[in-house]
Amino acid sequence: MFVSTRVITDDVPRLVRFYERATGVPATWATEDFAELRTPSATLAIGSTRTVPLFAPGSARPADNHSVILEFRVDDVDRVYADLRAFVEDFVNEPTTMPWGNRSLLFRDPDGNLVNFFTPGTPRATAAPA
Repeated sequence: MFVSTRVITDDVPRLVRFYERATGVPATWATEDFAELRTPSATLAIGSTRTVPLFAPGSARPADNHSVILEFRVDDVDRVYADLRAFVEDFVNEPTTMPWGNRSLLFRDPDGNLVNFFTPGTPRATAAPA
């Protein structure tokens, strides 16, 4: 069973504040090095680089993602875009309707991770799992 995605960062408080503000989901802190933003369908975990050696030294590097997109389904991507413009510094695109029916907004978090907020725009996209 897939449980969560964990982002490793050098600055946990900064990244947690960013995702709390972007999603409206409050974080649950386990320690100063680890917090989670839990939603009904997924959990975003944010961990400090200090936790990496507990798994395997050097196995994860912060701010070095070039292949993963964190995706969040929102009710109205255009409205969310208007809110995010107050604090997001790096938009990859403005809200765009994709060929598969989702209206998507791509931006980067403070560590440079790619984030997609999307709203299903067709009945087929709406019926798809989140």
